[in-house]
Amino acid sequence: MVEPWEDPIEEEKKKIHRLRVLVDLATSVLYQETSLTLEEARQLVRNTESSVLTLFPDKQQTFDMVLLPRFERILHERWGRGMGYTEH
Repeated sequence: MVEPWEDPIEEEKKKIHRLRVLVDLATSVLYQETSLTLEEARQLVRNTESSVLTLFPDKQQTFDMVLLPRFERILHERWGRGMGYTEH
């Protein structure tokens, strides 16, 4: 919630910064944590999605179109499988 004395533009900048840090951190963990299992990686993506949608509640479609393919690509590169939504 934005307090009356806070600048809405500055608050939006802070949220965008948090988004970048969150996505960069998740990406780094997915690429670099060698002990991470596929299921743990999938949970990390789900947790990241939840956090992103807490920051930007109306942006599910944007997450699905922009960030999910990025995470899917990383999962496929490391484990040969993605989130499992369309896998048999």
